[in-house]
Amino acid sequence: MDVPIRIEPCRFHSCGMQHLHYHTGDVSMSSIFLNTYIKFFFLLTPFFLLSTFLSMTQDTNPAERKKIAVKVTIAIIIICIILFLTGRQIFAVFGITLDSFRIGTGVLLFLSSITLVQGTGKALTKDPSEDISVVPLAIPVAVGPATTGALMVMGVELQRSWEKAIGIAALIAAIISTGILLYLGGAIERVLKRQGLLILSKVTGLVLAALAAQMIMTGIKSFLQ
Repeated sequence: MDVPIRIEPCRFHSCGMQHLHYHTGDVSMSSIFLNTYIKFFFLLTPFFLLSTFLSMTQDTNPAERKKIAVKVTIAIIIICIILFLTGRQIFAVFGITLDSFRIGTGVLLFLSSITLVQGTGKALTKDPSEDISVVPLAIPVAVGPATTGALMVMGVELQRSWEKAIGIAALIAAIISTGILLYLGGAIERVLKRQGLLILSKVTGLVLAALAAQMIMTGIKSFLQ
C-alpha cells in the first residue's frame, strides 16, 4: 500500500525549496542529506580551493601533495563540525538573532561569489617552512567567513538530534568529495587545465550568488513577520 505524502515548504528556511513530507510532518532524511550535501559542496568552493591547492603545491612531489590533501580534508572536517555544533551557543552569547545572522551571512556570501565570478582572488604564496594544510587552505580558502556563517545557521536550523546527525553526515560527505578532488588534483588539472578550473570556479560563484540572495530574502522576510 502506498504511503500518503504531501508537499510542504522545506524546513530549511534558507533553501527556498519544496520536498516530500509524510503525514507525520517529518522532513525526509534523503531531503536533508541531499540539500545539505549540495549546499556545502558549493560553499566550500571546491574548484577555487583546488586551483589554490595546485598553485601552492606546484613544487611538491605527488606523494607529498596527496598527504597535504588528506590533512586539508581532515582539518576542514574538524573545523566545520565544531562550527556546525556551536552556532546556537555563539548566537546566545552575543545576543544575535538567527534572521540577523542569515542576512549578514548572505551579504558575505554574495561578496565571495563576486570574487569567484570576477576572478579577483589574490594568489597565495607558500613559505617552505610552513604547513599550509590548515592555514591558508582549510582556513580561510575553504572555510571563509561566509561558509562559517552558513555552517552556524544550518546548525541552528536543524534542531532535532536525528536532523543534526544527518546534517553532519552530509557535511562530511561534501568535505570528503572536495578532498577527493584535491587528492586527484594532478590528474584533474591535466584533463581540465587551469582554464577549465577557472570556468568551474565562476560557475560555483553563480550558485553561491543564488544561495546568498535566497538567504538574505529569507532573513528579511522572517524578520518582518
